[in-house]
Amino acid sequence: MSTTRQHPPGDLGREPDGAGAASPVPAERQWRTLSLAQAGGIVPTARDFARQALHDWGWLPASTADRRAAAEDVLLVVSELVTNACLHAEGPEEIRIARTPKGLRVEVVDRGAGQPAPRTPHRAGRPGGHGMFIVQRLCLDWGVLRTPDAPGKTVWAELAAPA
Repeated sequence: MSTTRQHPPGDLGREPDGAGAASPVPAERQWRTLSLAQAGGIVPTARDFARQALHDWGWLPASTADRRAAAEDVLLVVSELVTNACLHAEGPEEIRIARTPKGLRVEVVDRGAGQPAPRTPHRAGRPGGHGMFIVQRLCLDWGVLRTPDAPGKTVWAELAAPA
């Protein structure tokens, strides 16, 4: 697991829509995108969006405890990333979820300038401050993507597909 490692613009970016200079997305990657800029109930909306994607991609309904746990991990990571954007980054603009043969990638775009990081030292008994620690523990990798000379950032996390 990494900390907030910088990745070049376009690295595993959104699917091509004719805008911008994103690198081509591999054909096996399927993206879902939802604007959260004007949404009410942002965290439940993002979770419902993720849950529907998991259902459409066959992660739900889960046939085993391991598959159910993997889907719940995705929903928890979505909640934590979106909540972080609400609390620390002027709110989320967009959530993107990609399916690959090996797992999922969750991206939350916000306008904030801050740098998310797990609180250290982590103290389990303290209220608050657990979001990025949870993301770090559940994900294969996570990080922050910034576009030079543009406000905001994309916080991404990658999770393994269930066995």
